[in-house]
Amino acid sequence: MDNDKFIELCKDKVVEHLANGALSIPSDISTDYVYVVWLNRTLQNNKALLSTIISNGMYYEITYNGDKDELYFDVYKHEDNYCIKHP
Repeated sequence: MDNDKFIELCKDKVVEHLANGALSIPSDISTDYVYVVWLNRTLQNNKALLSTIISNGMYYEITYNGDKDELYFDVYKHEDNYCIKHP
């Protein structure tokens, strides 16, 4: 699967996840709310980390296994971010 098709599929799956009552979201949620944080393609496999413009700290990791034609969908919540100074 090429990158453009994979990104389109990922954005659709994030919107589908949100529309299925995962969170309180705007009723007009669309792929315009979703953006790619990171993307990788190795051989026949794809992986993307996505988020939305909704301020809820959620990240979505989607992996496509090209050997099995399977899509894996993981949901994460960003809980904290702080600086640790190196001595």
